[in-house]
Amino acid sequence: MAPDSPQVLSISPSYPAITKQAAGTINGIQTNITSTAFSDKIMITITQGGRLAQWIHVPLNSPNPIFADQYMSSGNDEDNLLPMAHLSPKTLLGGSTSERETVGQLYATQIASAIVTRNPEEKRTVLVGLGLSKFEARREVFYDTVDLVMKCL
Repeated sequence: MAPDSPQVLSISPSYPAITKQAAGTINGIQTNITSTAFSDKIMITITQGGRLAQWIHVPLNSPNPIFADQYMSSGNDEDNLLPMAHLSPKTLLGGSTSERETVGQLYATQIASAIVTRNPEEKRTVLVGLGLSKFEARREVFYDTVDLVMKCL
């Protein structure tokens, strides 16, 4: 189920960080995305019903710059759908069950991979706040959510 006509807004007339918002309906639930780009971090919140229950951070810099090239795409289209292997998400808050923590880290890693794919020089840490009202590990929900986030980047 694709998000219904997402609305993207840019909010930052006097605020020093660039902030964008997108909203859409995913799996019948109103979903709001906010992206705020600070000088040292990129913060993305995914909320349903105004809640935030889990925070994950993903450093974008490679653990060892000598091996950074091995993490680049092989050119295989199927590999391009996978999150980058060198990204290491860490749950800061929330993730009450191991399944919820794993899915949250998958969202964060996929979003971080998309950011690096758009800008390979990006080194800021990505901070993802999740507040999904229904916890579902369904492919369509995952893809629709990541697609809505991409409209906000």
